[in-house]
Amino acid sequence: MSYLVFSIIVAFVMGAVVIVVRMKAQQYPVNEKKIILPPVFMSTGALMYVVPYFRLTHTEIIESIVMGVVFSTVLILTSHFEVKGNDIYLKKSKAFPIVLISLLIIRTVLKVFLGNSVDAGELAGMFFLLAFSMLLPWRLAMLWRYQQIKKRMKLGY
Repeated sequence: MSYLVFSIIVAFVMGAVVIVVRMKAQQYPVNEKKIILPPVFMSTGALMYVVPYFRLTHTEIIESIVMGVVFSTVLILTSHFEVKGNDIYLKKSKAFPIVLISLLIIRTVLKVFLGNSVDAGELAGMFFLLAFSMLLPWRLAMLWRYQQIKKRMKLGY
C-alpha cells in the first residue's frame, strides 16, 4: 500500500514539474530539436524490457499503445503554435494543465484498479509504453505542424 501511495505522489510531482517546464518553455521559440528530443530521450527507457520482470503480453502491448494514442489525441488537440516576428512559439493553453492533470488522474485510477490483477513489473512496463505511445504521436504532430508553419513563413504567408 505504501508503494502505491508513494508512486501516486511521485506521478503527481512529476506532472507538476511537466506543467511548470511547459509553461516556462512557452517563453522561448520552438525548433525541431526541442520538439523531437523528448521521445528520443524517453526511448532509452525501453531497455526495461530486457528484464523479464517488465515484459508484456501481446494483449498488454496493444492495450497500452491504444490507450497512449487515445490520450495523445487530447494533447494534439490542445497544442498549437503562434508566430511572433520570425520565431515560432508554443501557444499558451489554459487547457494543457487541466488535460495533464486529468490524464494523471485517469492513470492513477487505472493503476489502482489494475494493481490488484497485474504484477507491478508488468504494470510499470504498461505505463511506460502508454506514456511513450502518448508522447510520440503528440510530438510527431507538433513537428508536422511546426514544419507547415516554417514552410508558410518561407513563402511569406
